[in-house]
Amino acid sequence: MISLRRVLAAATALLLSAVCPVLTAPAASAAVWQPKTPPLSTPWTAQVSPANALPDYPRPQLVRPDWLNLNGVWEFAGAPDLDSPPIGRTLPEGVLVPYPIESALSGIKRHEDAMFYRRTFTVPSGWSGRRVMLNFGAVTWETRVWVNGVQAGRHTGGYDAFSFDITSALRPGDNELIVGVSSPVDGGTFPIGKQRRNPGGIWYTASSGIWQTVWLEPVNAAHVTRLDTTPDVSAGVLDLVVQGTGGQARAEVLSGGTVVGSATGAVGAHIRVPVPNARLWSPDDPFLYDLRVTLTGSGGGDVVTGYFGMRSIGKAVVGGVLRPVLNGKFVFHLGTLDQGYWPDGVYTAPTDEALRFDLERQKALGFTMVRKHIKVEPARWYYWADKLGLMVWQDMPSLDAVDDPPERSHANYESELRRIVEQLKGITSIVMWVPFNEGWGEYDNQRIVDLVRSIDPTRLIDHDSGSNCCVSDPEPTNGDVIDDHWYQVPGEGDTRLPTATRIAVLGEFGGLGRRVQGHEYQPGAGFAYGDLYPDEGSLTNRYVEITRQVERLVHTRGLSASVYTEPYDVENEVNGFYTYDRRVLKMTESRVREANRRLLAVAAGTDVPRGEPVSLRVTTPGYTTRYLRHQDGLARTDVIDGGSADLAKQDATFWTRPGLADSSCVSFESRDFPGEYLRHSDYRLRRDRQDGTALFAADATFCPREGQGGTRLESYNLRGYFVRHHNALVYVAKQGGANPWDAAASFAADTTWAVTVPLWRSGAGLPLDQARSFRVTTAGFTDRYLRHRDSLARTDVVTAGSDALLKSDATFVVRRGLADPTCYSLESRNYPGRYLRHSNFRVRLDAPDGGDLFRRDATFCAQPGSTPGSVLLASLNELGGNVRHYAEEVWVASDGGAHPYDNPASYAEDVSWAVTAAWAP
Repeated sequence: MISLRRVLAAATALLLSAVCPVLTAPAASAAVWQPKTPPLSTPWTAQVSPANALPDYPRPQLVRPDWLNLNGVWEFAGAPDLDSPPIGRTLPEGVLVPYPIESALSGIKRHEDAMFYRRTFTVPSGWSGRRVMLNFGAVTWETRVWVNGVQAGRHTGGYDAFSFDITSALRPGDNELIVGVSSPVDGGTFPIGKQRRNPGGIWYTASSGIWQTVWLEPVNAAHVTRLDTTPDVSAGVLDLVVQGTGGQARAEVLSGGTVVGSATGAVGAHIRVPVPNARLWSPDDPFLYDLRVTLTGSGGGDVVTGYFGMRSIGKAVVGGVLRPVLNGKFVFHLGTLDQGYWPDGVYTAPTDEALRFDLERQKALGFTMVRKHIKVEPARWYYWADKLGLMVWQDMPSLDAVDDPPERSHANYESELRRIVEQLKGITSIVMWVPFNEGWGEYDNQRIVDLVRSIDPTRLIDHDSGSNCCVSDPEPTNGDVIDDHWYQVPGEGDTRLPTATRIAVLGEFGGLGRRVQGHEYQPGAGFAYGDLYPDEGSLTNRYVEITRQVERLVHTRGLSASVYTEPYDVENEVNGFYTYDRRVLKMTESRVREANRRLLAVAAGTDVPRGEPVSLRVTTPGYTTRYLRHQDGLARTDVIDGGSADLAKQDATFWTRPGLADSSCVSFESRDFPGEYLRHSDYRLRRDRQDGTALFAADATFCPREGQGGTRLESYNLRGYFVRHHNALVYVAKQGGANPWDAAASFAADTTWAVTVPLWRSGAGLPLDQARSFRVTTAGFTDRYLRHRDSLARTDVVTAGSDALLKSDATFVVRRGLADPTCYSLESRNYPGRYLRHSNFRVRLDAPDGGDLFRRDATFCAQPGSTPGSVLLASLNELGGNVRHYAEEVWVASDGGAHPYDNPASYAEDVSWAVTAAWAP
């Protein structure tokens, strides 16, 4: 972290070195600011003062040396409407701009539908002869401005920046500035995101009025208004459009202060600026170039600076699956749902350091992406995303209406959508636009996708995040993404598969909760999207478990992205990594970072899941239904699907073990021949029993390497040789070698394998259609058996002398899994047609109701237990849950979870069951 902070500090110094020392206009003379007490204070709350209200230059991509910051204390008053501006009248309250009026930092801490701000300012004498622009970062929602009694402009929209030329209204000395704002919030006619006048649940406090920096700057008559930067990596150029007034512009690209490319062209036209041997931007190397643009010719002289990153965005078939690609390479989008709320400033971070903190900490936890959830941030937030190297999915703030927004709202929505995309399309880190969320305010979705693509054809478009749920409209045909939301952790069949034109993502999941006393927005009212966990350990355990599940979906379901809810608590939602005040990290950082690192490594192919059964699927186009399996002791590939024989599925299932010769690599133990491993001999891959020799260990050890959308398995003792399928047989092969299986054609694809969930899910076998009893293996309780009583599962002592009813209750017939034939369901011996299932974690005996949930609840996958010959009965649909006895009752429990029956003490023994002869044959 020290080195990262040094880099960021240096970057900030470089940016601000382009501007003069900050000029801050004095406060309105009659205004007195008194901060209110926030529900929670952040580490930066006390740093905010009238002299230190966001003093940083607010627009890093278009920097000028002269500017005057108008942040600070203004006069303030609520109003019935905006028709009577208080020209020449002192207003009774003091408000600290730019914090929204509902925030404690503003000093108002209440909502007003309409309001006026007032202050005075003096134009610096050095600006004489130039035009003076009044700039706003963002104001919610309608803004009217008067300067010296003259109306200078009107703007509608709560999330985009805007400017007014106020030159003609200025006078020497003091100038009066009045800003009127209308912000009714609710009503469904303009975008508001999650703001509500009466917040509750997933809807939060409104942010009305001025909520981003206000500043003045002098410009020439011919000046730049925006720099549209589009990197063209394949051509080695920056495609630049200089927006503004004037004739010609000269653009220079700089690296480390040295000009590396330059070009001249007309304002408004495409200028192709060479960027030779470009260093590409990515989360691993977020390198940015500096940009300097000078207007030349008559009326010229305007000089602005900015920055950009060279990178390409697209989608491509990688390893037989459509994936998002960054710089031509699949990079898994591992992200968070970042909502951008603060307990002291609501929509506005108290300081720039605070704004940076959120992104810096997400990067430190191992994330590569942030989904900016139905909010648009100040320009400096995107600057930090660019500098830190976090890809951004940018949501459009939704209309208030959850479904079927009124026709009159469409013009507002589309106008603001267009302005937001145009304003942000030069941001390097933004890789995707998200116009709608869960159908809220959704309409004409196909046309809206076309609208966004017409403004910016360079990025992917996710037409509706969570289009599988809520009030979402039918899918259009022109989006780039299939986006599922699953707060109950998805199984391998739950997420939708990618198609030939759409990548598949998990746009929201997680929502794991924990209240932290002393750091609650409203003590005792905090909720999550699932269980509340009692401590750091149990919460972290669950995060690691669900991240492992996402890991399994990458190559099993073609998943390309996941978005965890969320980086920090928001008001009464307590499902953040951090508390709402950003003071407490609620999980163990090192374990979160390691879980994220492993997921990214599995997605990249440089690691494989460890200690669990897997299957290896061919990724070569045209052969992606084939799997590696052993037959008669030799490895080969065969087409295996749901209708294939049990033996084929079992032969194609292997346990991943630490490499026999090197634990950093991997060995593959046969699922149905324990103690036998895949190894190479005379280049052919085969299944052999471990003989304890160093040669066998080396032959059976393979090191995961990055492949084409999957994993290449390099031989440990034949470096440069990779496991390859060739004419249905499997070898270790070297590209361009002497053997037929070394042929160069399709070598990279043939040596890339998708490591998927196992074709046969049960790693241990149970005797189908035979009666068995299940005995406790925990020391001191080994005379107890699993049984049902009054429809609830429990354990009781069963002996030869027990009555017949107890013996029958403790006997179950093993059936194929009702939801998965490679797992098992346990039918009652004395109540035929009734099965053990779990409901609210308790195991009980029920009759099928015909629903899929029952079938899943009643299906358990057998895995080896902690004692020889014992089995775990793993729930198919409760991730990480195993059948456990606890205080005589029987539950589906996870190790170190949220409930008393998840207690980690003796967990491994309590979930291990000895399979015995039936008490009632």
